[in-house]
Amino acid sequence: MDINGKTELFCLIGSPVGHSGSPAMYNYSFHRTNMNCAYLAFDVELAKTKEVVDSLKALGCRGFNVTMPCKTRVAELADELSDAAALIGACNTVVIKDGRLYGHNTDGIGFVKNLKEHGVDVKDKVMAVMGAGGAATAIQVQSALEGAKKIYIFNRRDEFYPNAESTAKKISEKLPEVDVEVYPLEDSRVLYEKVQKSHILVNATKVGMKPMEEESLIQDLSVFRPDLVVADAVYNPRETKLLREAMEKGCKTVLGGIGMLLRQGEAAFNIFTGEDMPAQEVYEKFFQ
Repeated sequence: MDINGKTELFCLIGSPVGHSGSPAMYNYSFHRTNMNCAYLAFDVELAKTKEVVDSLKALGCRGFNVTMPCKTRVAELADELSDAAALIGACNTVVIKDGRLYGHNTDGIGFVKNLKEHGVDVKDKVMAVMGAGGAATAIQVQSALEGAKKIYIFNRRDEFYPNAESTAKKISEKLPEVDVEVYPLEDSRVLYEKVQKSHILVNATKVGMKPMEEESLIQDLSVFRPDLVVADAVYNPRETKLLREAMEKGCKTVLGGIGMLLRQGEAAFNIFTGEDMPAQEVYEKFFQ
C-alpha cells in the first residue's frame, strides 16, 4: 500500500533498534490485511522516553512497541496497564486512544501461546524458570495468570535477584493460589531437585545466546526425561545447547525462542488493530 494522507502510524521505540525485524513484520502484515498503516523504528534513549511518548500522542500515533531500555519508564507513563504489565512493571505494547496510554506486555503471552501451539498448557503445571530479567519475569507472570500451580524461580545472586524476589511477592499478593519460590541459581542441588518436580523447564537467561552458544545452565543431563517440556527464550541460535541436549536425552517437547518471538508479535498486532496477523505467512517469510 502507498503511504498517503490517511496512513496511520505505529512504531517501535528503544535503543538500539537498527537490528529490529519489527518494521518488516508489521508492514508486511498491514499490507496483507489491507490496512492503511505504516510502522517505523525510532532510536530513543531512556532519558527522552517521556518527551518522545508525548510527541507520539500529539502526532496521533495509534500505538507503539517498546524495547529496552524504555519498557519500565513507559509503564510508569501509562494511564492504564493490563494485569500482566502491572505485575511485570514493564510495557512492550502501548495503544493510544483518546490521548490515553493503554499499556500491555505480550512477551509472556507469546510464550504461553507458543506452548499451547505445541500441545502444552501451563494450567495446573509446575514450572522451573531460570532467569529474573524482563523476558523471565513476563514468562513467570503470564504463566501465573494462566493458572500455573507452582513456579520455581532461579537466578544468580546478582543485581536481578531482588527482582526475582519482588516478582514472587507480587504474584503471591495478586494470585495467592499460585505458589512461587525463589532460589539462587548457583545452588545446583536445589535446581536439579526442583526440575525433577517440574513439568516445564524454561531458560530465560542469555546463556545459550551467541556468543555463549556452547554453554548451558544444566550440567547434570540426568534431569532430562521424556515428559519434561524444555523451552528456551533464546532464538539465536535456533537450537541452543540446552535444547540439543534435552532432545538427545529423550525430551519429547523441546521449544526454541523463535515461536515465542512470533507469537508475542502476533499478540501485539491484535492489540493494535483488533485483527489477526497472518502469522503463518510471517513465519515463513521472516522466521524460517
